[in-house]
Amino acid sequence: MTTIPTAQTVDRRFVSLVAEFDRLFRRPDDGGGALTVYLHGEPIVDVWAGYARPGELWQHDTVAMAYSTGKGVASTLLHRFADRGLLDYDAPVAEYWPEFAVAGKDRITVREMLTHRAGLHRLRGLLPGPAERFLDDHAVTAALAAAAPDPRHRVTSGYHGISFGHLVAELVRRVGGADFTELLRTEISEPLGAEELWFRVPASERDRIAPNFPRLTVAGLSWEGGARLMGRTRFAAAADTTPAGFADLVSDPRLHDSVMPGVNGVFSARALARMYGALANGGSLDGYQLLRPETIAAITTRQVFTPDYVLAFRIPWGLGYHGVPMKPSKAEPISAFGHFGLGGSGAFADPETGMSLGFVTNRLGGKLTPLGDARLARLGALAHNLAKQVS
Repeated sequence: MTTIPTAQTVDRRFVSLVAEFDRLFRRPDDGGGALTVYLHGEPIVDVWAGYARPGELWQHDTVAMAYSTGKGVASTLLHRFADRGLLDYDAPVAEYWPEFAVAGKDRITVREMLTHRAGLHRLRGLLPGPAERFLDDHAVTAALAAAAPDPRHRVTSGYHGISFGHLVAELVRRVGGADFTELLRTEISEPLGAEELWFRVPASERDRIAPNFPRLTVAGLSWEGGARLMGRTRFAAAADTTPAGFADLVSDPRLHDSVMPGVNGVFSARALARMYGALANGGSLDGYQLLRPETIAAITTRQVFTPDYVLAFRIPWGLGYHGVPMKPSKAEPISAFGHFGLGGSGAFADPETGMSLGFVTNRLGGKLTPLGDARLARLGALAHNLAKQVS
């Protein structure tokens, strides 16, 4: 196991970035977080601040659940098999997963699945019974394989908020011939020295998880109240992406026994930045070739940029990642790609500058809503501008 650094690292050229990061966690109710930046394969920032839980400071080995940030990790694992010629993006998903070829899904391709065009965004009502049934990832995956797709998938993307992770994990298992978490360990985590890329968190490591807060709400309402309200608007599809009882589900300790890569990834900023650091550095880090440069070019090419029927705005989807236009930067890093998560965490690579960034926090969103805020966008824009100056 890689030794976890106990001292913080700050390249003097990135002092202003660290100062901006520190400002985010001045008070106990700001929670805490960690930020790591790699440049041309070298760590230049590795810092943490704030509180992991009331009365307990964030430590060098603290980790946090980062929600949709995990979609980029799961996608990278799948691309390892395409990189070796074991997966064709334009082949039907059913070629690798025969049970998927029902209810009109026999022609849905891997490329379409990775760009949220499988029409399987809906988890609400997918399984009968209490929300805890969704902790059974095998049952959720089987139900998705049997489900009929939303017809809008033929026209545009429809963000698969949680289901994306189940679909990718099952495809990884079918192609890789082993458990998803085992393949993640052997293909990415161990060879890259990025062990803290967890979906099923080892019991021995769970005391390191900084609990997320506050409780999830929507527009000041409970999650369920907000979902019911959204269900009567043009955002009805967005309400369907989570099961009933979702707010209780994500605070249930049993969540860490499951493999739900669309929502329950637990990471350190350091591990995220290392994985994306390879992708920003021609696919290689410390002698390990994660992906070939031509594969990176293929998976980051924009596939879709039409109004998403779930999110109701345009998302620049690559194959499992989204583009990262970071306001308020005047020089947007259009080559940057990665994935942000509900609440504010996220990570990305920018091959243009050779930079990667990982950010995790337990404080979900800002003062008005836990759903998200501009913290990562601000940090990313500043880091990008500094990287351009020193590259």
